[in-house]
Amino acid sequence: MTAPSAKDELADVRPHLRFDAERLRDWMSRHVAPVEGPLQVRQFSGGQSNPTYCMQAAGHSYVLRRKPPGPILKGAHAVEREARVMQALGTAGFPVPRVHALCTDETVIGSAFYLMDLVQGRIFWNASFPDLPVAQRAAHFDAMNATLAALHGLDPAAIGLGDYGRPDAYVARQIARWSKQYQEDDMAGRNPDMDRLVEWLPAHIPAGDETAIVHGDYRVDNMIFHPTEPRVIAVLDWELSTLGHPLADFAYHAMMYRMPADILGGLVGTDLRAAGLPTEPEYVAAYCRRTGRAGIPNLDFYISFNLFRFAAILHGIRGRLARGTAASADAASMSGKLERVAALAWEQARRVDDGS
Repeated sequence: MTAPSAKDELADVRPHLRFDAERLRDWMSRHVAPVEGPLQVRQFSGGQSNPTYCMQAAGHSYVLRRKPPGPILKGAHAVEREARVMQALGTAGFPVPRVHALCTDETVIGSAFYLMDLVQGRIFWNASFPDLPVAQRAAHFDAMNATLAALHGLDPAAIGLGDYGRPDAYVARQIARWSKQYQEDDMAGRNPDMDRLVEWLPAHIPAGDETAIVHGDYRVDNMIFHPTEPRVIAVLDWELSTLGHPLADFAYHAMMYRMPADILGGLVGTDLRAAGLPTEPEYVAAYCRRTGRAGIPNLDFYISFNLFRFAAILHGIRGRLARGTAASADAASMSGKLERVAALAWEQARRVDDGS
């Protein structure tokens, strides 16, 4: 399947997310490159948190990511951080789109935004790679694995990201952050499994700590593959990136093995051998070889933590729906998965308790 560097299909800009294209064109001419003729603006149908647009002018295509208009939770929708981390990673040769400029002047389009190149390649929505011949799937899986291992191998300080986050207690701070966000969003209601996890997770954090640049949302549909080769040429959606524990970041990616196909294109129910895909132990072993590890003994905990965090994100989407600020056309569908994801998170927690 071939796709532009968009996460999904283009459509007319939704009414509450429209802005003055002429004002944006003037800003682009001053800060990016002269824009001759009209500026065509369309919106990608995804972008659960930060609305994302395709801009076309004078034969060049850009992607614009912005904060949503209206009231937002403190610390959310950090497009400034997205722009910063991609600019730094680009200097290290890591595959990210080229960022042209960041604008924090809200008078231009109504909220802060940044502009980056539109990268041409392939995006896959399902981790089983059903659109590829069976013989090609393992190589694409291995490319995802290698790219994440490469990210975790970078020295943050060497590329100007030494202060991109706190260097310790990432998991504990993340649990506290998402628990607080879940508990304070009264518009989205409560969930019994989430309430259990808020209590359980802090008491079961594994000993030991590490620090690396973490993506925070590393999954198959957040990357662009080369048009013909099994190679990742751009990793997208860096909103949740920070300095953190690399095993927590890997576990978020690996939780595809624990989720059904209708939730982030998971692999539960897939005959991995018939599909030409590695098993979870094989995939974990490949990451460990690349990062010099003997194994990941606390993988079940890290997956439970990540499922909890994902459920908290879905809870936030539900809250934005209630407040009328949801950016994505499929926000209602995503919100509807909250209960199932929370139940999966609690199921993984019970695996830890059972020692299975």
